[in-house]
This record gives sequence, structure tokens and C-alpha cells, in this order.
Amino acid sequence: MIHDRYIRAPLYETLLEYHFQRRSSFHVPGHKGGSALSAKNKGMLEQIMSIDFTEITGLDDLHQPEGVIKEAQELAADCFGADRTYFLVNGSTAGNLAMITAVCGRGDVLIVQRNVHKSVIHGLMLAGARAVFVTPWLDPETGLATSVGSKDLAEALDRYPQAKGVLLTNPNYYGMAINLKPIADLVHSRGIPLLVDEAHGAHFGFHPAFPESALSAGADVVVQSAHKMLTALTMGAMLHVRGNLVDVHKIASRLSMLQTSSPSYPIMASLDLCRSMLQQEGSRLFERGLESVGTFRDKAASLDAFQVVKLEGNGAYDARDPFKVILRDRTGTLNGFELQRELEIRGCMIEMADPRHVLLLFSLASSLADTEKLLSALTDINDKFGLHEKEKHDALTNKITTASMPHVSLPIPFDIDPSRLDDCVQTVPLDNSVGYRSAEMVIPYPPGIPVLYPGEPVTKEAAAYLAVLANTGARFQGTMDRSLATLQVLNPD
Repeated sequence: MIHDRYIRAPLYETLLEYHFQRRSSFHVPGHKGGSALSAKNKGMLEQIMSIDFTEITGLDDLHQPEGVIKEAQELAADCFGADRTYFLVNGSTAGNLAMITAVCGRGDVLIVQRNVHKSVIHGLMLAGARAVFVTPWLDPETGLATSVGSKDLAEALDRYPQAKGVLLTNPNYYGMAINLKPIADLVHSRGIPLLVDEAHGAHFGFHPAFPESALSAGADVVVQSAHKMLTALTMGAMLHVRGNLVDVHKIASRLSMLQTSSPSYPIMASLDLCRSMLQQEGSRLFERGLESVGTFRDKAASLDAFQVVKLEGNGAYDARDPFKVILRDRTGTLNGFELQRELEIRGCMIEMADPRHVLLLFSLASSLADTEKLLSALTDINDKFGLHEKEKHDALTNKITTASMPHVSLPIPFDIDPSRLDDCVQTVPLDNSVGYRSAEMVIPYPPGIPVLYPGEPVTKEAAAYLAVLANTGARFQGTMDRSLATLQVLNPD
């Protein structure tokens, strides 16, 4: 039986009490509970504004929690298996920045898998740290970058014993996850922390169908976007700390610097309520969504023009999030972006597309009605383009391979002063960029592994590889010149 303490959502409940007490407001925000809205604009926004409070008496302070926020964060720590949990109102981005700057200082080395979110790079820049990049595996079925292996991490740790920690992203955007337990053991054997960006895995560990959570596997600091796969409002996230390898006072200090001093109480309340729902319902909370996505996988098999990537790992990852569905047109008639457009024309808005796939994101809130609408849309697309009559291909048709990158890079300095960035950048032809340090993140897509990061030296091999990709029509992310005829570089010191 669940203890009454865990059923409570102290911050959310207190906001409701204040809302119904209808006290006169002589404090910010200026909309005064939504009363500033004109009659024609009242509606859903007014309801949100009615609990949009600030740090008045009884509502605590995110940056010095002693009351209901403190209690809500302690309950979240119990729920997720952490020693300390911090609410984030600026998304997982703030959490990534905080954990990196709490662990690394200027010139320190952090071992990082190469395909990370840009907020990790920004964290390295803020810390003035150096990154030793470990190249991820590629999934042979999809060509997508997944995560890294213990062997490559061990090599990195042997070569750079001065590293302050290891940072991994798990799962990747497509829901592919690895077993973190052996990696946590390896990292801890060197006396340093394992930091995990688990933005897309806040639900992990709460149902037998999901992979194990990073905290359960032994990670020391974990950042989760509770708004992505759980029920929090957008920007609602959490940072969890476990063990004593990372100073929680430094974490709190960095969060005070990086997060707004006027945090959103609706976002924090949604985090509190999200946790309460998890503890009350447990695995039952996810049954409806799992039924919906399971029905989709079963019925989509009859549409043989479309391939749903299987959930089983095949060497490049160990487990998949069942809520993430990777779908492609087996006939090659529609690339990922074209399939996205056709689905959205039919009222099915998808998470993202790449040149080959669309990514469909189900969640605990998905319904069978959603599934039937999606299947109907795919049936209509199949009929419109006559896909059932065309030849089907299961093998990868894109022959572009990844750059010849070392499994473990040299330490790359991220000592770029953001205040001077505009003054020290110039544009040069790609052919003339060798010897400069890149000012851009250059990401050919597919497979989505950055070839260059800001501050990384442009080698002859990297420039030649990028030229081949550009000449074959590859798409690039992160660059000013999407054709990559030119590259933004840093002026020599």
C-alpha cells in the first residue's frame, strides 16, 4: 500500500489552495492571476495564470527551498531513486550546463560521447573544459548513431587518467539505449563520476517494458526532461544526484546561476504532480500508451510498404524505448521529410524526420483513437502513391559512410570566450579551412555524428571527407552555409 505522503503533491496542492483563497495580489506577476486579460482573450491562458504565483509567503523559493518545494523535491528523489533532486524550469539544457560546470573547470578533461546535445557543448564552453570525444556505434539497420562501448571508454580513461568524469547520452533521440551498469562500474573504478543526459528516458524503470534507468544502473548525476516522455509542462525537467562523487553544493550553486530567479510555478507544480502520479499508479500509468503503440506495431505489419524498425538490440544498442517508433517507406518513394509532410497533411503531427525515417513518439497519454488515425493516414498514403505495387527494399540504400574518426579523440579545447565569439570568427572556403579551428558544429545528416565541433582543429582528412559529402548532396546541420562551400572558423590567436 502506498504511503499517504507519496500520494500528496505538496507544491501543486498549495498552489490550488492559494488560487481558491482569492487573496488580493500586491505582488508580481502583473497579470494578477489572469484578470488583466480582456474578455475576448480569456480562456485556457487565464486558467494557467490563475496559479502563476511567485515566491510569496508559503510558496517557498526554488533557489533556497525550505517548504513545499523542498518537500516536493525530496519526494521526487525518493520516487526516482536519487539522494538529491532539483527541479529544472529551463529544461534539461540547464541541467546539462549545471552538471558539467560543477564537475569541470578551465582546462579540465571530460570524456564525452561524440553525438551529444548542443547544450553539452555549451556546458564545456562555459567551463572552459577540454573534451575527449568517443565515437559512437552505428546501428546497422538504420545507420543511426547510438552510444559508446566499455572498450572505447576504457581506452579513453587509460589515455587520459586526469579526466574529471564521463558524460553519456542514454537513450539517444530514437530511444536506443545501452546497459550502463558495466560502464558505471568502469568509471567508478577510476574514482570519477558518470554523468548521464537521460532527457528522453525519464520514464525508464517505471514499467517492465522500459529499459533500466540511469540511476538504477549506477550513474552519479542524471538529467531528465519530465516534459518529453512524462506529464510535466514543457521546460519541466529534473536533475538527480546520487552518491558523493559530485558536490551537491556546487550543483545547487550552478543552478542558481543558470536558472531564472523567477521560476515558473506552473512548471514546478507539473513536476510535482507528475511524480505523484508515478507513485500512485506505478506501472499501470503506462498501460494505455503501451497498448496503443503495441496495436500500431501489430497492424502496421499489414502495410508492407512501411517498415517499423524492430525493438530488439542488434549489437549497437541493448534495448529500445517501446514508445519510440522508427518508420520508413520501404519502396524508397518517400524520404523521411516527404513522409512527414504526407502524415501531417492528414492530421498526424510527428516528432521528427531524417532523410530516411520518421520518428513517431507515443507516450502514456496515447490512445487507440490516435493509433487508428495514424494507421488510416498511412493506408491513405499507401494508396495515393501506389506503394503496395512497388518493389520493397530492406537494406540501407544510402552509401555515405562516417568520417574516419579515431575511436578516442585528442583533448579538444572549448575555451572560446562567448563575449568575443563574433569578433574572432571569419568565413573561409572549405578547401582553405585546414589548420583553423572550427567555429561551427558540422553535422552531416545522416548519420548525425558531428565531424567538427566549435574549437576543434580542421584536419586535412576532415575537410576532404566533408567535401565528398557536400559534393554528393548530403545535408548538414549546425552550419551557416548549408551547402558547406564555406566554413565558419576562428581567427588564429
